[in-house]
Amino acid sequence: MNFRALHAFVEVVRQGGFSQAAKTIHATQSTVSKAVKQLEDELGAVLLDRSDRNTLTAAGEIVYRRALAMLAERDDLVAELNELRGLKRGVLRLGLPPIGSSILFAPVFAAYRNLHPDIDIRLIEHGSKRLEELLLAGELEIIASLLPVAEDFEWQDVRREPIVALLPLSHPATDGSAAALSDLTTLPFILFESGFALNQIILDACDRRGFTPEIAVRSSQIDFIVELAATGMGVGFLPRMIAEQRRHPAVRLIPIDDEQMEWHMALVWRRGAYLSHAAKAWLELARSPGAALPK
Repeated sequence: MNFRALHAFVEVVRQGGFSQAAKTIHATQSTVSKAVKQLEDELGAVLLDRSDRNTLTAAGEIVYRRALAMLAERDDLVAELNELRGLKRGVLRLGLPPIGSSILFAPVFAAYRNLHPDIDIRLIEHGSKRLEELLLAGELEIIASLLPVAEDFEWQDVRREPIVALLPLSHPATDGSAAALSDLTTLPFILFESGFALNQIILDACDRRGFTPEIAVRSSQIDFIVELAATGMGVGFLPRMIAEQRRHPAVRLIPIDDEQMEWHMALVWRRGAYLSHAAKAWLELARSPGAALPK
């Protein structure tokens, strides 16, 4: 089975079509189309429903899942053999989410660069869900993500923080030292865009309290969410350390009386995967007292 054909098929699924997949793998659209057709002929099954926006067929679902694992194993094999032969390329393929990375990992970046100047850090920034997909596909070696994670992964603890509400000063809840989530049902919620794991923590907490919040707006920008909360558009939510860093004169930070509303960041990698010397060095530095992580 041709790995190039598997890669082309995986990218068509990820990118939602042949044209975008071709751009991603730097090939022509006809080359990608031909590769997927050859894969279908070899397997004797139609993998994509071309009449319905190239959605996966039942057979395609199976092949896509297996292809991700096979491509990841291939990358592990190449990396392990290269290190055995002494061909350490010095590449760290790292994925970080937009929320919290500047505080938690900038000091680690600086220390890592100082200790390992020849290692090339290839950084991708996305929400946790997308990073986990890229990790499973073998395109990233380590990511930072919120716990809990699936059993496909192993992880190393980084930081726990309670989630606080961002409320305009005029809201009655700002008169107290803490608020129950049910006290905030009169306000629409300001959430992050889909793909941010913080959203699910908030929505799961609402579900436990038996209500579905009205969502006023979604954004990927922390500062914008803070400004929207200041205008009274709704209530925003951030991990406490990030909210304190982004304090606004028209916004009060209110602790939420719910111990399960916790932001728990970890460094994550595929269970049983081969980790390069560059990845092991990152994990070791991040867990050591000299990593300069904020306490």
